[in-house]
Amino acid sequence: MDSSNIYKKSGFDFSNQIRNNFLAAKGVPVPKATSTGTTIVGCLFKDGIVLGADTRATAGEIIADKNCEKVVNPSCCGAGTAADTEFTTALISSNLELHSLSTGRKPRVVTAMTMLKQMLFQYQGHIGAALVLGGVDVTGPHLFTIHPHGSTDKLPYVTMGSGSLAAMAVFEAGWKAGMERQEAIDLVSAAISAGIFNDLGSGSNVDVCVITKERTDMLRNYIKPNERVTKERHYKFTRGTTAYQSENIRKYIVDESITYLTGSATTATTAEEAMDVS
Repeated sequence: MDSSNIYKKSGFDFSNQIRNNFLAAKGVPVPKATSTGTTIVGCLFKDGIVLGADTRATAGEIIADKNCEKVVNPSCCGAGTAADTEFTTALISSNLELHSLSTGRKPRVVTAMTMLKQMLFQYQGHIGAALVLGGVDVTGPHLFTIHPHGSTDKLPYVTMGSGSLAAMAVFEAGWKAGMERQEAIDLVSAAISAGIFNDLGSGSNVDVCVITKERTDMLRNYIKPNERVTKERHYKFTRGTTAYQSENIRKYIVDESITYLTGSATTATTAEEAMDVS
């Protein structure tokens, strides 16, 4: 027997494709993965990197989560299928920690980018993870985009996701080299807000992450442009407004009685009085 037929090959298994197509033709609904719709951005500033993301997760036409975290790792934003972005970055983060322990030094940003793109290229786009990776190492700040098929870009400002065009318009008009920290935060917030208000797949709040050589600051819900306001009218009706036909009140209080298994109540009381250990 050929040994190649004994062990399963690496990668995805499509052996159930014919079955799934048959079930779909019979009207069985096919499960859908949660997709993050998404606007994610990043830009360089004088001392490091600022990343930004919206917080709306969608499943088809349904909003699955209004306040999810798309900064899936302190130095990485994810767009695409939520599970793919989360577990792909968790796997590479673990591999980077092992790499750091093996070499005895901190891994560089380009190392993380290489690991991510090699993994995604291996699966030929079937892992729906579009990532914005940023960080600061001994060679300075670096900002990359990593597409689901494995292609990468290195630019001073980047956008990805369904709201990327609106966000890119803000960057093209407002980005400049050597910006201060607050200037970069404001620009990233404006870019994410443009995606929120011009793309149906993006929405809710603005998350910002500031990465410098010294530390990483996660500004969760930095801006909340879509907070629910108080309703103009209160729909509270006075008691008795709605008529009813009949009334039935059930009593759920149960009367309890004590049954002694041995002796009687008098015997038990006498025994308790006899136990005097003072």
